[in-house]
Amino acid sequence: MSLRGWGWKMSHLLDWLGLMLSAVFLVSCASAIPPARIGEYVSSKHRAGDGVFTTINQQPLQTGLVVLSDTADPGAAPNLPEEALARLGEILQRDLSHTIPVAINEMIPAGHIRPQPHGDWAQFVELGRQRGLNFLAIVIISSTEQEYPATFFLGGTSHARPGFRRDNWSLLEFALLDLNHNRILMQAEGLGWATLDRPGVSGIDQWYPAVYLRPQEERRIWPPTYEGAPNTLRVVSIEQAAKRLLLKLWNSWLRVLESEAAARKSSSWGPVRQ
Repeated sequence: MSLRGWGWKMSHLLDWLGLMLSAVFLVSCASAIPPARIGEYVSSKHRAGDGVFTTINQQPLQTGLVVLSDTADPGAAPNLPEEALARLGEILQRDLSHTIPVAINEMIPAGHIRPQPHGDWAQFVELGRQRGLNFLAIVIISSTEQEYPATFFLGGTSHARPGFRRDNWSLLEFALLDLNHNRILMQAEGLGWATLDRPGVSGIDQWYPAVYLRPQEERRIWPPTYEGAPNTLRVVSIEQAAKRLLLKLWNSWLRVLESEAAARKSSSWGPVRQ
């Protein structure tokens, strides 16, 4: 075989291998993404049609916020510490009110809210009745993690230490519930991804452990302690998911307003005279 023919075959083989590796990577990433959990709380049959939000006279809607940390899935990562969950709730309470026309007056403890096959709408109706609320915003947090061996170079030198790399995928699912009419007014989700690099030994604080955002980003976040690094990873990933959730809700609300404006403009033209 000529060198040209051999080179072509090798190039073709490398291209094929590259495609196969890309496919494996995508499948592994897809398998790591937390499965949707919102269907275990509220059934999709309650989803209202587009534009129903603007038919409600009371705006902003007086709403309570329920944040649910779901670890029922067999592959779920551990819960965040209580103080981290409380901080996330405060962020969501503030930012949701600036994103869509809701006035979130209180954070409501999840209490006895539990996932059920096909959801259990009645438990939210009862929670709203106890609080005197006709609307509830719920946010369901779930995440999954994968850890695998890795080698880390110290300070860009040839000196390396074995350790572990941990990927966390976090999913935040949002639904705005109209309890009077048993319907979901808005629904969206946000996904976050972050990675923790942690050598097998502590004591090299100037380099590790380190958390960074994915897709790859140069900026590093330094956990306050070696032992608490996994919690830092989860907080970072969940905060990224929250940012993407809020952006999606903002874009959804803009589309609602644009659709409403187009409908008003169309009706103002009136019938066309022949």
